[in-house]
This record gives sequence, C-alpha cells and structure tokens, in this order.
Amino acid sequence: MAFETRFLNDRVVVAVGDSARQEVDAIVNAANSSLLGGGGVDGAIHRVGGPRILEECREIRRDRYPKGLPPGEAVITTAGNLPARHVIHTVGPVYGEHRGADAELLAACYEKSLKLAATHSLTSIAFPAISTGAYRYPRAEAATVASRAVKQFLENDATLTEVRLIFFSESDMKMFIKHQEFLNR
Repeated sequence: MAFETRFLNDRVVVAVGDSARQEVDAIVNAANSSLLGGGGVDGAIHRVGGPRILEECREIRRDRYPKGLPPGEAVITTAGNLPARHVIHTVGPVYGEHRGADAELLAACYEKSLKLAATHSLTSIAFPAISTGAYRYPRAEAATVASRAVKQFLENDATLTEVRLIFFSESDMKMFIKHQEFLNR
C-alpha cells in the first residue's frame, strides 16, 4: 500500500487498494443477499477465491438463510485462493430503503464482521467501503457510521490488532478521512 493513514494507535489502517488482495486473516465481502457472487467487490472475491467460497455460501443459504442474508448480518467462510484465511460476507443496506434504519444496518455490518473475526481469534481484517457503490450510501455519511462502529468495537476488544479500511480510489479514501470519527471523543 503506497499511501496510508493510521488511527487508534495504528490499529486502523486507511488505504487505497484491492480489498480482495489483502494479506489478512479475514477479508470482508460487501455481498449481496444471495451470497452467490455479483459485481464489484463481491464478484472479485468469488472470482479470485474460487469455487470453495461459493460452495460454503450455498451451504449457509441451505442451512441458515434460505431467503438470503439480511442487511446488517454477517457470516464467515474459508477464503479459497485468496491471500486471507477467511472471508466474512456482510450485506449492506441499500440507501433509503430501510425506513430510517440505514445507519443502524451499516454499523451492524461492521460490528458483526468484527465480532465474527474476534470470535474466530483472528487478528487482522480488511473492509471495503460497504454500501457506497451500487447501494448508493453517501460516502461522507458512510465514513461517519463506519468509523464510529469500528472505534466502538476496538475500545472493547483486544483480539484485533489491525483493521484495514481499503478504498477503490484516492478520492474515496480522502472523503473517508475527512469524515471519520476516530479522533473524536
């Protein structure tokens, strides 16, 4: 990662890159509710990770979420051919379609993904910007919600030593840094 900014005693790294290529214990997939792949980050994770991820996602659909993974929920699979050990799949909210619960659902994506990582004794995790692409969540608002959720989780958890927030472009990263709340008390 050429340019990065660190927060919270270096436990949070904000950078531009490919979230599917991060060498961490878990990569977060901004999945669609089907868990069967799609566009953007979801499609890249399934393409690079290979068929093992899809097999496990199908099993999760059969056993736990036959109607699809609801927004704000998260599940974990192995990572197949990805450089990570696991993939944590979470479904972000489509902005404006949840009767005012968008921020709560987006925060839950981060919180539940972090909790899954900690529960599995993972120490590093990489997130893409959840819901800010096709799901139209405004980037500035998403930065505030995501940074608050990560900060609150890390204040009460010692398991995770590195949380990477990986952005597609430098402008997206700068927008996040401008609106993050890691430095607020």
